[in-house]
Amino acid sequence: MPRPCAYRCPEVTGNLAELPGWARELLERERVARLGLLDDRDRPRVLPVTFAIHGGRVWSALDRKPKRDPDREPARLRYLHRRPQAALTVDRYSDDWSQLAWVQVLGGTMIVPAAEAPGALDALAQKYEPYRRERPPGPLIRIEPQRTLCWRA
Repeated sequence: MPRPCAYRCPEVTGNLAELPGWARELLERERVARLGLLDDRDRPRVLPVTFAIHGGRVWSALDRKPKRDPDREPARLRYLHRRPQAALTVDRYSDDWSQLAWVQVLGGTMIVPAAEAPGALDALAQKYEPYRRERPPGPLIRIEPQRTLCWRA
């Protein structure tokens, strides 16, 4: 099988609307992203997260999944309070390597109470059926895109 040609989109700073159509579609349709951040000892961590695009930003919510210690702030929030930068990667894998693609959004983060982001909660509920049944209590993580990269075969 011939090797597919790769397409690396031009780097976009800050505006998701400037991404090529296929990259915007990947961000809108894919169900899971990987959130990269640094822990409290500057070790890299990558977590699978649900996410949605709203108002030109990427949003992810903390939901009601059981945590190890309900009285302790979740680790990802502690890490982001300490160093409010993250990378969110959305990808499409296929054994047909001509279908491979990814988009990465790099930017500053802010922890936002759910009550202060009703539009973001609506976007998450529209994308994920479990959030329509029970809205996540939050808080939400907002990623302000500063740099966006993408690639496809």
